[in-house]
Amino acid sequence: MTEEFSVRIEPHGRTLRVSAGAPVLEAALAAGLNLPHSCKSGHCGSCRARLLAGELRYPGPRPLGVTAAEAADGYVLLCQARPRSDVTVEARFIASVADVEIKTLPCRIARLVPLAPDVMQVWLRLPSVERLPFHAGQYLDVLLEGGRRRSFSIASPPHDSELLELHVRRVSGGGFTERLFGTAPGAPITAGALLRIEGPVGQFSYRDGADPVIMVAGGTGFAPLKSMLRHVLENGIRRAVHFYWGARHTRDLYEEGQVLEWVRRHPQLTFTAVLSEATASEATHHRVGWVHEAVLADHPHLAGYEVYAAGPPAMIEALRASFPRHGLKPERLYFDSFDYAPDALPRA
Repeated sequence: MTEEFSVRIEPHGRTLRVSAGAPVLEAALAAGLNLPHSCKSGHCGSCRARLLAGELRYPGPRPLGVTAAEAADGYVLLCQARPRSDVTVEARFIASVADVEIKTLPCRIARLVPLAPDVMQVWLRLPSVERLPFHAGQYLDVLLEGGRRRSFSIASPPHDSELLELHVRRVSGGGFTERLFGTAPGAPITAGALLRIEGPVGQFSYRDGADPVIMVAGGTGFAPLKSMLRHVLENGIRRAVHFYWGARHTRDLYEEGQVLEWVRRHPQLTFTAVLSEATASEATHHRVGWVHEAVLADHPHLAGYEVYAAGPPAMIEALRASFPRHGLKPERLYFDSFDYAPDALPRA
């Protein structure tokens, strides 16, 4: 029988029973407690909490997202930490997303639309009696067999959620995504298929305000920012937004036409596409280089801005390292670090 321990989470005032081999964050999310987190792989440090009592262990070396000095001060990463005794931890409390309930619901794939050779637009329909309230920027988990799950940002905005829109990138060797693209052995996942989802999850969400906003997407990091952009533009929120989308090639800017249409209709929106591996012809119409460097070239003084960023861990780390040096207050950088699910890492 698997040994379980009591885990007390402050200031939420919740006590969970967590098995010795389970990450504390995983148990908290399963219990409907939406603790701060992002990559869930120990890199970004978003789930950092202070250990107040008891003992926790990691399955391997100390994760990169917590420094040796932080570990000495009692900080742990809840996405990797497993209990070895009854423990008490102090996690951050994010009021902006505390009002949404995490639900587990059945849904059906309403339609599948290829957006790029490796990106599929997935539209999910909930049962007619169900709704999934969420904040623009949050994500949901698709629940798979064997307790596995895959996380995908919700690309549709809260005010238009009759169907939930996801952008799914094909991962080589990833069973779920390759079945979705029909490139894996066995029956493909097609329109009409039933899925189980859990959400909404995550603290990456749009905050009301009047200061100008910079949004930075890397690849399918466009999905949560699409939800935010539609929320702002379609609800008449008068706020200047400069949206940057970084990708390798033009084909990876899979909804650039949609963004350019928004720019045409909404003068408050500015758009810059940045290609890191542009061909000569692509370079005649797009910026070339790294997206975070393009942001700093245009906005060398970031004091007074809010920044929302979503994309691969390397991009997020570049923003976190460089933007505060240009005046951005760290607490005004909101980010979602996209990474592979832990059980997909060996195959990816």
